[in-house]
Parts: sequence; C-alpha cells; structure tokens
Amino acid sequence: MQISWRFPQKTVSLQANKHLIMKELLKKIIFEQQEYCKYVTQETVPRCIEEEWLTTTEILIITGIRRCGKSVLLQQMRRKLSEQDFFFNFDDERLVNFTVSDFQTLQECFFELFGEQHTYYFDEIQNVKGWETFVRRLYNEGNKVIVTGSNARMLSRELGTHLTGRYIAVEIFPFSFQEYLQLANIQVAPKDYYLTSKRSILLGQFKEYMEKGGFPKYLQSPSARYLSSLYDSIVFRDVMARNGLTNEKEMQELVFYLASNATKRITYSSLGKIVGIRHSETVKNYLEYIEQTYMIFQLMKYSPSVKVQMLNPKKIYFIDNAIVSRIGFNATENMGAKLENMVFIELKRRGYDVFYHADKKECDFVVREGMSIKEAYQVTIAMNGEKTRKREIAGLAEAMDAYGLTEGYILTMEEKEDLQIDGKTIHILPTWEWMLGKR
Repeated sequence: MQISWRFPQKTVSLQANKHLIMKELLKKIIFEQQEYCKYVTQETVPRCIEEEWLTTTEILIITGIRRCGKSVLLQQMRRKLSEQDFFFNFDDERLVNFTVSDFQTLQECFFELFGEQHTYYFDEIQNVKGWETFVRRLYNEGNKVIVTGSNARMLSRELGTHLTGRYIAVEIFPFSFQEYLQLANIQVAPKDYYLTSKRSILLGQFKEYMEKGGFPKYLQSPSARYLSSLYDSIVFRDVMARNGLTNEKEMQELVFYLASNATKRITYSSLGKIVGIRHSETVKNYLEYIEQTYMIFQLMKYSPSVKVQMLNPKKIYFIDNAIVSRIGFNATENMGAKLENMVFIELKRRGYDVFYHADKKECDFVVREGMSIKEAYQVTIAMNGEKTRKREIAGLAEAMDAYGLTEGYILTMEEKEDLQIDGKTIHILPTWEWMLGKR
C-alpha cells in the first residue's frame, strides 16, 4: 500500500501562500499608516504628556471614547521617543480577519522593514480578541509597549488575567476648556482675569465650548454628520456588535432618553418602564455596556457602604455636551444641565473619585480622596433670586457639615463672591475660571 503525501503538501503550500498574502497586506497597511501619521499632529493641540509615560518600563494603556484624541496623543508620544517605526492601527476594515496568531506575522514585517527595535505602538488594539497575550509576550521580552483602545473593559476583564501589575492606565478625555482655547489660539495671562474686555472674551468662548464640547475634529470642522457618525460607531460597533446585542430599537430609545435627561437621577426599574425594557437587569447591563465605551458615566450617591451606593438612584452624565445636544431632546437650551455635565467631566478629567450627596438637601458633587470626602461642589447657572440662592447654599452647607469641610464651591456662569457662614467659607466662582485652574 502506497501512502501519498500529496494532500498534506498541498495544505502546507496553501498555508505558506496565505502567510505571504497576509505579509504583503500588512506591509501595505504599515506604509500607508506611516504616511498618514506624518500629517496627524501638524494642526492639533499638544496634549499633556507626563514624563512617566515616556520612561516607564510598564505597558502603557491609553483609553477613552472614540475620536477624543488618543491616536493623536500616541503620535505625539512617538515623536518624543527614539524608536518610532513599530506602529500599527487595528481600526482598519482590511483587518477584519486578523487574529491573535497573526501578531507573529506583523512582528516579522516590522523586523523585515525597519530592523530590530524594542518600542511598539498599537492603536485600537481591542479589535483583536486575545491581544493581551501578545502584548504580555512583548513585555516579558523587555520591549516597551504603548496601546490605545476605546473600551473600558480593556482595564478590567481583559487585563485582569494576563497583565495584572504590568501596566499603567491612562484615560483621555475630549479637549478641556484650556485646550479649547489653545485650539482657538487664545492665550490667557494672569491679568486677563481682572480686565473686563478679556473676561468677556473668555466668557464668550466658554459659552461656545459649553455647546460645542471638546471633540477635536468636530471643533475643527463642525458637522452634525460627524457627530452622527461618531454616535453610530459607538452604539452599533462598540456597544451592540461587541456585546452581541440585536435589539437596536431598545438601545436607541435608551440612549435618547438618557441624553434628554442627563444629570437627573434614575433607577434601573423606572428607566426600564419608561423605555419599554421589561427587566431591570437588562437595563443595568445595557448601561454598563454603554459606560464601557466612555460615552456615559453613572454617578453614585456617596455612602461608606458600597451596597448602599449600589442600591441608591444613579445620575447619568455624558462624556461631552456635543453628544447631549445631538442625540437628546430638550424643549429649552437646558443650560443648567450642560453646565453641570461639564463640571462633572472636568472633575473626572482631573482624576477625582466623584459622588453626589443627598440627604435632606442635595449637593451635586463630592470628591473622595482615600477614605474621606475632601471637596464639595454645587453647580448653578446663576444665584438669581432668594429661593435659588438659599437652595444652592443649603445643599452645599449640608454636605460640608456631613463631611467636616471648612471650604466649598458653588460654580456659576459669571458670579463671583466669597461667603462666610458658620465659620465655613463658600467660594462662588465662574466655572470658566475654575476650569482654567483659578480659585
């Protein structure tokens, strides 16, 4: 009996041919991306880059919502490091069949094209299932690895098993007010806070920022179509497709309601009844999926007990006012909600652990450091009228008493004043001043 090796040889030949085809495709993409990246940072605002990010030997993982500037930050970091060639962006439709086994081929392409280097830059790497195993191997071999991704799950389930203790996490947000001013080529000098003309210009810019938000590309060329494209990418690709969801109508109605009622308290059961989702657990899961994309944040009521925090109503905030304006419905301009939303995002941008306070009164935000509350903030468009003034001061004062604070802040659109009440100081500040770091 003769044994023929014809079929195994044919299989090996097909595999080798597939490998060559993949190599050619990857090299083509590498060079195209290299050319594109030459122009990415030319007309953009320099983002803040901490020295630790450049010098650390740990894996640097940069996360944030789509199109908030992660890729630009990655390119700006590349320009500061000596090895720059091993860059690859996985957000490309030609890579739809790229699997974890293809990383080895990609590495071979790098070496063939650029020689030996030890610094890797991977953009939107979460698109490849199992990416963390390859990154761990690179790390174990002594390489520097910087990756970006648009899903908070990168910092939990996917990294918990393979990369625990091996990475530094950095969250990137859309432009701050300071960066917004940089984009508009407006420099702020210390004296500008005291000059009427300069204050008026800064307030005008702040009002525009409150409406337009901070998505870099949208600010450079405002377009409703751009925001719609961003929204669709988040909802359909990052929420529904990634989590295997099929009920498009439920998801869209849920996000629409949230955007129309940003900053208000919600419960999973009441939200389910409003948008027609039967089970509160389904609502809870949907909100978590949306939150993983960084489009929304769920703010919990402060309590020393985590169980109490979980059982109380949540408040919903959006990553950017542009999304709220684009997908939500409001009969009025709803300036108060937009101002509050901006303050929340600024607190998150600063890395604070934020909650709301509610007892007999309510305080919009309290900030925890370690095991205790260190700061309290109330947000209102204006302190007009005795009723509004009493309400805002009473809510802040109750929070200050509850957490033993001697100072608190009320952030407004224009008003500025310091109050002394029962031995405590309440600073009333224009929000734009606070955002620029002046207290």
